[in-house]
Amino acid sequence: MSAELDPNVLMISTEYPPIPGGVGRYTSNLVNSLKKMGVEVYVLCNEKGHGDYFGLDPSNQNNSQVILNVIDKLNPDVVHVQLEHGLYGLKQRFRNKSGNSITNIEYFYEKCPIPIITTFHSAYPFRQWLKLSKLLYNQENYANTNSINPFKKINEFMVSLSTYYEFKKSNKIKMEKSSSNIVFSDYLGHLISTGIVMTKSISKKNNLFVVYHGAEPTLPVPLERKLARKKFNLPVDKKIGLLFGFATDTKGWDLLGCLNIPHDWIIVINQSKNLYGTKNHSTVTTIEYLDHKIKGYANNGDQKIINLNQGFLTDMDLSTLLYSSDVIILPYTVTSGSGVLFDALAHGLPFIATDLGFFKEFEKKGLGITVKRKPGEFEGALKRLEAGYSEYVQKVEEFKPELIWNNIARQHLKIYSKSILDRRIGNV
Repeated sequence: MSAELDPNVLMISTEYPPIPGGVGRYTSNLVNSLKKMGVEVYVLCNEKGHGDYFGLDPSNQNNSQVILNVIDKLNPDVVHVQLEHGLYGLKQRFRNKSGNSITNIEYFYEKCPIPIITTFHSAYPFRQWLKLSKLLYNQENYANTNSINPFKKINEFMVSLSTYYEFKKSNKIKMEKSSSNIVFSDYLGHLISTGIVMTKSISKKNNLFVVYHGAEPTLPVPLERKLARKKFNLPVDKKIGLLFGFATDTKGWDLLGCLNIPHDWIIVINQSKNLYGTKNHSTVTTIEYLDHKIKGYANNGDQKIINLNQGFLTDMDLSTLLYSSDVIILPYTVTSGSGVLFDALAHGLPFIATDLGFFKEFEKKGLGITVKRKPGEFEGALKRLEAGYSEYVQKVEEFKPELIWNNIARQHLKIYSKSILDRRIGNV
């Protein structure tokens, strides 16, 4: 088979199973689906992952050389980077100095000798970037108790602004250096393209492709909700709103502390601990802290909130948990190409989410509801979704086939082939 149909691919992802995390799970599913199609794929990841090559780490300033060395050894046709910036040492407080870079893979993009495919897993408008910065963190945690020096506040803002500029510039360079770029939605493509209206002609010019985050149940046959709930000892006489994943401030689980949960609903949560997170990092909420908050919730006397506390779930257990639920709840504070959303949709669940651009795109397809990030708004959304539940589920069922991994892998194969052919005829 020719390289156009069967390329040799080096897949780059710091995170890879058994390392817990959505990027690793996504990458593993994509790799397995490509291999089933006969594509030769090799994985470069962190030493804790079960890849083929190792050496990547968020704190490794030599990540670029690690990648280039593997390319030199393997001689693949294309290299595909799963770009979640934090997995490559993103500096959220960055000053541009000689020899310094905002991530530790900038040099790789400058020197890579073969076509690069980049999948952007996230992007941020400036206001949301501030929520990731120390400025907003300090404001939210200390503004009511400590006076903040206004000059320090201005300085923090300027650092955040400068860092955001470098972040956007870095993404632009990555997009230009890549033969093809992949995003999970039109909205993310719009953000990464620095506000370009994503018409078909412009998308083609920038080699930007929207390929949905693949997702499908691990269980071969859909599990009845009652049976699925037995696995986790969940009540069968209530509707379940589910939250799962890394318990970080950006996921907005603090909203649960003020949420007046309707009488016929319960909230089920299951959180994972980020392998690369630290207790001192401003965007990390530790599991212990979350447990403490749940125990203190006033409305938790009759177990309106159930914490499974089972950590990162196997694919089989995750499928079972999703089949046990009625809706996925996503009170995010910042935009993300949410794999949790796609996993839920693949299992037939509509969603309720913060009214961020990414989620609004899927609300327009009738797959869920977006609201202001306020407890009363989420409570109202639960009631609205319950009233029109069958219509939402029908829309989700119609959308599900677009997420099947075989379809996602075929779209990737076309992109790989295009990048290889473009290089051969001198288009890149």
